Amino acid sequence: MALPLLLLDVDGVLNPFAAPTCPEGYREYAFFPEDDPPVRLRAAHGPWLRALFRTFEPAWATGWEDEANVFLAPALELPALPVVRFPPVPFDPAEKVPAIDAFAGDRPAAWVDDAHTEAGTAWARSRAAPTLLLPSDPARGLTAEMVAELDAWQAAL
Repeated sequence: MALPLLLLDVDGVLNPFAAPTCPEGYREYAFFPEDDPPVRLRAAHGPWLRALFRTFEPAWATGWEDEANVFLAPALELPALPVVRFPPVPFDPAEKVPAIDAFAGDRPAAWVDDAHTEAGTAWARSRAAPTLLLPSDPARGLTAEMVAELDAWQAAL
């Protein structure tokens, strides 16, 4: 039996960009110094995600696409992950849904994002496969409580 998918956004999930200052436990990385503010990453995310990867098949579901493997995976000591292909940036968050749908197929899927939309909620409700939309606060990012919720959801499948 295939593992359920774990679809991970970056900004607002691993990078709490909406926090007014760098949150405690995070470090700032100047991955794109000419274009963007620093990216904030929490070292604890690496071990949390590696543990989840034992019971989920992970994929990047972010506008970062391949850059997530170039910059984030090494910083968090993660393996390179498959990438869900989205329209060119910038795009409306609802435009993620067709790509997520095509990528997920009929597999169970947990999607962690800070910008779930009505279209995403409708998609999740319409699926026959178990589906979890896990919202993230873009000022806090991925928390231990969210990891526990993912673990509990997967264990209940």
